[in-house]
Amino acid sequence: QVQLVESGGGLVQPGESLRLSCTTSGSLFRFYTMGWYRQAPGKQRELVATITHSWRTNYADSVKGRFIISRDNAKNAVYLQMNSLKPEDTAVYYCNKDPPFSSASWGQGTQVTVSS
Repeated sequence: QVQLVESGGGLVQPGESLRLSCTTSGSLFRFYTMGWYRQAPGKQRELVATITHSWRTNYADSVKGRFIISRDNAKNAVYLQMNSLKPEDTAVYYCNKDPPFSSASWGQGTQVTVSS
């Protein structure tokens, strides 16, 4: 069973930045397309950014130009640099493969709260 551990969330003011980190187990990480997802209260989980094994990236329109996804295959890690944060970015953020490994593969996530 793959393990996913997210960190780096917190409480910030609008316009500030955060960098999220995710580490995962397994020797095949470098072959996976990885993604960052988020789930706001009362809403479905949504995919906000992906990065392929060849570093091709894709972003949801809501975060395009503000968020940057990256990866370090040597560390089995994926990162999300979030800039110019808005209150609507408030959510629990998760990483997972795209598509996810399984319904049971989700980690605990990391809470991001953007509020003045």
